[in-house]
Amino acid sequence: MSVTLAGVLPVLATPFTAEGEIDLGPLQHQIDWVLEQGADGLVMGMVSEALRLSSEERDSLAAAMCEFTAGRGTVTTSVGAESLHTAIRHARSAQVSGATAVMAIPPVATAASDDEILRYYSGIIEAIDIPVVVQDASGYMGRSLSVDLQARLYVEYGDQALFKPESPPIGQRLSELRDATGGGASIFEGTGGLALVDSFRRGIVGTMPGPDVVWALVALWKALNGGDHERVAALHGALCTLVSMHTSLDAFVSVQKHLLKRQGVLTNTFSRGPVGLILDAETTREVDRLFDRLRKVTFLET
Repeated sequence: MSVTLAGVLPVLATPFTAEGEIDLGPLQHQIDWVLEQGADGLVMGMVSEALRLSSEERDSLAAAMCEFTAGRGTVTTSVGAESLHTAIRHARSAQVSGATAVMAIPPVATAASDDEILRYYSGIIEAIDIPVVVQDASGYMGRSLSVDLQARLYVEYGDQALFKPESPPIGQRLSELRDATGGGASIFEGTGGLALVDSFRRGIVGTMPGPDVVWALVALWKALNGGDHERVAALHGALCTLVSMHTSLDAFVSVQKHLLKRQGVLTNTFSRGPVGLILDAETTREVDRLFDRLRKVTFLET
C-alpha cells in the first residue's frame, strides 16, 4: 500500500435536502471540519446511509468525497452489495475516483456459505489495486463472518485485506482474528468508540467512529498512544455514556446528525425514510447533556 490506512477515520453523515437529494455543500463543509479536528481520513459506511442511496449515488458520493478531501487524508468508501458484480463495479469506480481503500459488508439478503463469502471478498480484492476493508457488520446485519474466513483472506491477500470486526464479543473476536493472522492483520474498531480502549490494547491500527464528536476521538486516540491512562479513563468514560444512546443504526444516524447540526456542521438533520428512530424532546435533551459533559472533559473546561 502506498498510503497507510490508520488512526481516527470518521464515517461521514450524508447530508440531504428537504427533497431527499444529496447536498454536496454541507458534505464539503463536513469533510473540512472533521479534518480540521484532526481526523486522519474519512469513510463512507453504514452510518452514511449507504443502503438508502442508489448505486449511481454511491459512486458519485465516493467521487465527491475524494474530490473534497483533496489528499488531506485517506478516503475509504462503501462498496458492499448483494452481488459480487455490483460490488466490483463500486470498487472499480472508487479506485478511479482516487479512494485510498474500499470497505465491504457481505450480502445481507443471502445466508451464503463461507466459501461463497470467500469468493465474494476475493473477487472484490482481485478486481482492484487498493485495499479492501472486510466489514463484519453483524451488529447491524445479523450473521457474523467467521474468524477462519477472515484469516483465510489475510493469508491469501496479505495487506490488501484489512478488517473491521463488529461481531460480539468484540474484544475476544478481535483477539482471535489477531492471533489467527499472526498479529499481521490491520484491524479497525467500529463501535463509535465504545470498545476503543479495549480494542486498542488488543492491537487495532485505527478506529472508524461517527463524525459528530471526532474531536473527542482524536483526543482519546492521542492519549492511548501516549500512555496517558488518567486522560484515557476520563475521556472514555464520558464518551461511553454518549455512545450508549446509539442503540441502533438509525440511532447513530439521528444522534450524529443532531449533534453535527448543533455544531454548525450540517444545516439540517434530514434522512431518507422510512427511518427507525426520530429523536423525541427528552432523548434530545439527554444527548445534549452528555455531549456537553464530553466537551468539558475533552477540552478541560470547568
